[in-house]
Amino acid sequence: MLAKDSVRLRGLRAIKSAILLAKTEKGNTDLSEDIEIKVLQKLVKQRKESAEIYKEQNRADLLAIEQEEQAVIEEYLPAQLSREEVEVLIKNLLAQHGFSGMKDMGKAMSTVNSQLSGKADGKTIAEIVKSFLAS
Repeated sequence: MLAKDSVRLRGLRAIKSAILLAKTEKGNTDLSEDIEIKVLQKLVKQRKESAEIYKEQNRADLLAIEQEEQAVIEEYLPAQLSREEVEVLIKNLLAQHGFSGMKDMGKAMSTVNSQLSGKADGKTIAEIVKSFLAS
């Protein structure tokens, strides 16, 4: 506030609001780090979806606001793994646990998500697991 950085202020207010809302929803006043990361990931996902809509509607002013807030929120998330790193980790996990075929998709997703929680996008994880199990 003192630095008059309105972009950062908007982003931090969004984070604070979402965390306070999550605390009141669950009924407990203490959130685990995993839940906080999921809340932040949800905020980033919302900003990305809004940005896509604004881009389609040629609303550059609103698009810029969403992208700025997304950048601020992403600063507080753990570093995301690249697609190649995720592929290597998933391949190793699938081999380690003996998952093969689409019949193991649910078990594989559960195992992979527990290992890569917060480090990679869920949609990307699902695509990679599905491609490995299908082949």
